[in-house]
This record gives sequence, structure tokens and C-alpha cells, in this order.
Amino acid sequence: MTAEQQALRMSVRGVLSRHTADRSIADVTESSAGDDAELWQVLCGQIGVAGLAVPERFGGLGAGLGEVHVVLDELGRTLTPTPMLGCAVLAGQAVLHAEDEAACRRILPDLVSGELLAALAWTDQHGDWDPHRPAYSATKAGRLTGEAHYVLDVHLADVLLVAAGTSEGVRLFEVDPRGAGVRRRPVTTVDLTRRLGVVVLDQALGRQLGGVNPLERVRDIACVALSAEQVGAAARALELTVAHALTRVQFGRPIGGFQAIAHRLADLHVVVESARSLSYAAVSSLDSDAPEAHLLAAGAAVHCAEALEQVTAEMIQLHGGIGITWEHDAHRYFKRAHGAAHLFGHPRAHLARLAEAVVDAEVSNA
Repeated sequence: MTAEQQALRMSVRGVLSRHTADRSIADVTESSAGDDAELWQVLCGQIGVAGLAVPERFGGLGAGLGEVHVVLDELGRTLTPTPMLGCAVLAGQAVLHAEDEAACRRILPDLVSGELLAALAWTDQHGDWDPHRPAYSATKAGRLTGEAHYVLDVHLADVLLVAAGTSEGVRLFEVDPRGAGVRRRPVTTVDLTRRLGVVVLDQALGRQLGGVNPLERVRDIACVALSAEQVGAAARALELTVAHALTRVQFGRPIGGFQAIAHRLADLHVVVESARSLSYAAVSSLDSDAPEAHLLAAGAAVHCAEALEQVTAEMIQLHGGIGITWEHDAHRYFKRAHGAAHLFGHPRAHLARLAEAVVDAEVSNA
């Protein structure tokens, strides 16, 4: 990391530490939307997290996705619910890559300041996040119909961005969430730190943004951004497990002193660090528009999801009885691992993308 990124990491960690002082993850998870809004205003106002990857001409800081990665890494450590992934990354990058200058100037400055929250409605109930099969269809008059699932932070959104199929291909539309023909409802999730919802549109009026399909690029950005959260959560889960192993005494000595436990923890350290390396390599490739960026994004989606699932499963096992109690945070990290693995496409879908790329490369070289 650069010195600036290290300073950003410590700034975000400091804000989160003050926000969660004397509060457990359970307290933060069960907090009201007002608490979320207060933290988001601090993160946007004092640090500018929502504008890190937004060009300066649209009110952002003009940094890059690497800086966004640092923030998401820290948010993943504490499982803190914020609109960072759904609003600043998913919706913000969708607007940027729709190639609509007027829309960027109208939407992004308020999004960067934290005054506006946006949500991207995209995939159907199957959750495959295919860039060419959105949940909605649009008429020539801009009327949208369909039902999207897994919409992040939709209950907070002031603006809905909707991916819909048109006669010219998939396009992005702006929809008023309070307009006629729009229904949104929250859903109960396994991971209570992740707030998802369903958006039903019935001939709702939409405003088309740009003339391109931004979803392929946005999916890669979203997968890599999610991998940063997964790495942060895995690292923290391992830290908590190591701390427990050094203090839990059995047969007259800390359990971390037993070779079998020490080896398992060492293996988990390798898993976490390899996931971190791949995640940061993937975001670097996105920032530099490297030709292999889409492959690294798919690889990060697979490996980081599996890493978090492995670490959190071991966390529960090595904590013994307290690892399966509601009061301990182990189950919260485990549920985050399970829920995150299904966002933006299941790992097996990204494995299929990688396999297809390998086959295409072999064919072209034959």
C-alpha cells in the first residue's frame, strides 16, 4: 500500500472505532436507519469515501478503485452496515459507465456528498447477475416492468437505477422509487448485517441513461469490491480466533500451544494472505484497465468467497461451544461468508467464466 492508502485505512478504522465504541456487532446490526445515516454522513463528510473513485469534475476525489478497496476492507472487518457497496460502488459505477455526462453531473455530486442514496436493481430471483439478462424489460416509451431481487440498501434509496432489456440491448434507467408503479420491500436475510430488498416495477416510468450496457464492467468492479469486504472479514475472524487460542486454557496450557491447533491457524493465515493478494491484484488490474482484469475479477470472486467460508467455519470449530452461541460474533462472520458468496454471481458461475476463457485461449492458440 502507498502511504496515502495506509493513512486512509487508519482514518476509516478510527471513525468505525468511535462509532462502535462500547457497542457490539449485534448492537450495530440492529441499529436504526438513523444510526446508519449518521455514520455514512461522517464517512462521506470527513473522509469522502463515496467520492474516492469518482472524477473530480463530478464532485469526487478522483482517486481510484484501489482506495475504495481499502475502505471496503475495513468495513468488512467490523461487518458495519453502510451504503458503501450498494450505493457508492454498485450504483455510482453504473452511472459512470453508462457514459451519460448529464446524468453524472446530475446524480454523482449529491451521491458523493452522502445527501443522495442510490440503489441498482438488476438481477431476478435466480441471482445470476448476468449482464445480458436483467430483471426488467423496457418499452420504447420508457415504461419498465419486472421484479429484481437482492437489491442492496433499497429501503434507503432516493434514486433507483434499473437495468432493463430494450430493443437495442440492455440499458440503464433512472426511476423515482416513490413513483407510480414502483413497489419495494425489504427481505429477511441470513446475514443481518447485509440489507437487501425486492423491487417490483409495473409500467413504471424510467429515464434512460446513456446508450451502452455498463453491467459487464460493473459486475467485475462489484466482484472485486466484494472481495475486499471478504478479505477484511476473514482477516478479522482469524485475529479473533488466534486471540481465543492464546487465552483458552485446556489441559493446563493455551490451546494455541498444541501443534494441531497451531498448524490449522497457520494454514488459515496462508488462506487469508493469498486471498488478500489476489483481491488487491484484481483491483489494481481494474484501475489500470489491464486486459486480464475480468479474469482476475472472476478469480477474486471465487477464491475470496471460499477463503472467508473456510476461515469462518474454522472460527466456529476452534471456539468450541461459545462459537455456536448467539451472543458470540462467530456466527455473524459465518453468515456474512454464506450471504456474500451469493452476491454478484455464485463462485461456480465465475469458475465457468474462467473455464470458458481458458478454452477460448487454447482454441485460439491451436
